[in-house]
Amino acid sequence: MVSRIRIALAAAAAVAASGCGLGAGQGTSDVTVTVTRGFGSSHVAQLKQRKIPGSETVMRILERHFSVQTRYGGGFVESIDGISGSAVKRDWFYYVNGVQAPQGAATTAVHRGDRIWWDLHNWDATESVPAVVGSFPEPFVHGVAGKKLPTVLECAKDVAAACDRVSKELGAIGVPVAMQTIGTGSGSDSLAVEVGTWRDLRGQIVASLIEQGPAASGVYARFASGGSSLQLLDPHAGVAQTLGAGAGLIAATAEGSSSPTWLITGTDPAGVSAAAGALTPARLDDHFAVAVQGARDLPVPLRAAT
Repeated sequence: MVSRIRIALAAAAAVAASGCGLGAGQGTSDVTVTVTRGFGSSHVAQLKQRKIPGSETVMRILERHFSVQTRYGGGFVESIDGISGSAVKRDWFYYVNGVQAPQGAATTAVHRGDRIWWDLHNWDATESVPAVVGSFPEPFVHGVAGKKLPTVLECAKDVAAACDRVSKELGAIGVPVAMQTIGTGSGSDSLAVEVGTWRDLRGQIVASLIEQGPAASGVYARFASGGSSLQLLDPHAGVAQTLGAGAGLIAATAEGSSSPTWLITGTDPAGVSAAAGALTPARLDDHFAVAVQGARDLPVPLRAAT
């Protein structure tokens, strides 16, 4: 929680120093604001604003449409429409295009097409979830912080059909992809999508973060038994359910300040295929990450209390 307070205080100081926050601009358009609780398990509200005035920030657009109470000089949201995050280890977090913002909402500018997502959840297991999948097709369409990034698709050889399906889905939303072998490295100025069984991916840096649990990756799922089983975690990082053969996972995470990496993986090729089939806006909507077994979707963390 300490780092979140520091961000809030820094944001408040920036607003105070500038007088009115960000400077005037030409405005933007087509911005969506979603408000949920419990890692997206409970929907509170959603709005889409076609025209946004110049110099709009994430905080301003929230205050324009909701009753908001703040702390630390206006840089930290305490409640939205009376729903408070004042309970022990339960607070409001926000994501823009599926990426946790590195600074307070009062100093985060709004860009065209942004999908802003506020969620009230428990941070007992981790106070940082670097990236989520529930704003798909973002960040692939409009990018991060107003900058559209190229997408690199890295695929293992044993999941060619799943890789082709992912490529077609991204192509259908107007996102061209550059194909390369897993482990080649996509760089910090691009979005990576890695497709393969857990055995294929486990040598990658982001995979090692997931193996360390939510405190390292923000992903409430991890593979066990050499990748042959998938453990689904609850909000406190306890194992709530274990899946075996045919289990898949769609999750996103990031290392430090790097751009997010998406993983479409599974216990075996059948699990990867099931996960690839779930790469749609409807199936990922408002989920932090999604485990799949057959046609069954299991958003994680499981049993996310509001």
